[in-house]
Amino acid sequence: MRVKCVICDTVENIEDYSPTAKKLRNRPIHTYMCKSCHERISKRTNERIASGNFKLYRSKKEEDDW
Repeated sequence: MRVKCVICDTVENIEDYSPTAKKLRNRPIHTYMCKSCHERISKRTNERIASGNFKLYRSKKEEDDW
């Protein structure tokens, strides 16, 4: 299966029956990101977390007594 990275527009081949290919075929909202872009983004995110200027806004889960 040929896929295109959403960030750098490189075209790569992945196996037709891999879990990633299945996810892309069955759920069109999922997008593909190449390994180099994924590593670069995760590295930069970890640097921002370590600097202390990074806030992760997650909704707080309310526990139900039931």
